[in-house]
Amino acid sequence: MDSDRLAALLTPEGAEALAAAMAVAELDPLAATSRLRARAISPDLAATALTQAVLRRRAAAKFGADAEAMLFTRAGLEQATRAEVATRRAARLAASGARTVADLGCGIGTDAIAFARAGLRVLAVDADPLTAAVAAANVAALGLGDRVSVTAIDAREVSLSGMDAVFCDPARRTAAGRRVFDPNAYSPPWDFIVGLTERVPRTALKLAPGIDHALIPPGAEAQWVSVHGDLVEAAFWCGPLAEVPRRATLLRDGETHELTGTGEEQAPVGPLRRYLYDPDSAVVRAHLVAEFALTVNGTLADPTIAYVYADAPLPTPYGRCLEIVDSMPFSLKRLRSALHARGAGRITIAKRGSAVDVERLRRDLRPTGDAELTVVLTRVAGAPTALLCTPV
Repeated sequence: MDSDRLAALLTPEGAEALAAAMAVAELDPLAATSRLRARAISPDLAATALTQAVLRRRAAAKFGADAEAMLFTRAGLEQATRAEVATRRAARLAASGARTVADLGCGIGTDAIAFARAGLRVLAVDADPLTAAVAAANVAALGLGDRVSVTAIDAREVSLSGMDAVFCDPARRTAAGRRVFDPNAYSPPWDFIVGLTERVPRTALKLAPGIDHALIPPGAEAQWVSVHGDLVEAAFWCGPLAEVPRRATLLRDGETHELTGTGEEQAPVGPLRRYLYDPDSAVVRAHLVAEFALTVNGTLADPTIAYVYADAPLPTPYGRCLEIVDSMPFSLKRLRSALHARGAGRITIAKRGSAVDVERLRRDLRPTGDAELTVVLTRVAGAPTALLCTPV
């Protein structure tokens, strides 16, 4: 989408085309296009409206009912904060006493919308004019235009005077859509981002989950968030917003579970035990495996591998539990024989600390039978090991 197509969607004719497109979005693209043209909708507007209808349907998983009123770019939808994550962030910022917030790198407006709904006044900016225009359209469509001001401007040029808080979500993709892994190549760059804490003490940063722990600002809280088991973001809470050194937040089935700690504890190491716990990715990335192990009376079988072993299958929201039914030093021949002996034709392969190519291994194992097993490839006391497991 470009600025002309966005402008067309914001006209009365565009609104009608989009409503018509939503009604036929489930049809084959050719059939949907024919239906729209039969209503005398121009080919260009029909194509734009159908694209938006498809994006809205896809966005429903992230934004719920709001998606039906919002507009999207493909990149903006992919990079936008999930509504439930943005809502929790906004509530935490509002609870800190902030009343105004600068949203630097607002994207299509998800966080700005959440901040406004939490009662904050928002200065939202994005360096890309089209993205800023989409954010402004979304803010207006959801009735929040009186609380959010959207401007197309480089974050480095924004005056933060009078702002109680600042939230920065730097762009981590190139103009061609490729991911950027070097924080110095973010937009805005890392030195500007970390400098925000000196200008506005209440600073919150949204970052990629793989962010280096060495970049955590002194005294900041580092949080990793997963939604329904998918690791979606890291967030640094600076100044008075910091509450604990490390936090893993798991949002699942309408419930929130949080594990906190220093991120520096070491879990005890011991032999294999009957049950294996595979911690949620947020727990692992937050370096809270030791804290998790305490909740299930668990130990590690290798100090470098984030699998936890215990004698009992205790209920936990922080990871899945498997029962180990067999273990062996890793070898293709021995593993294949063990699977055939158990009639395991349906296998799931998981690994940590193993360089084995999973797809090639699956082909080489040639599983047959009706039984279902999980093969875990890992290390035990440094030795490559295969574990045969069933879910608990």
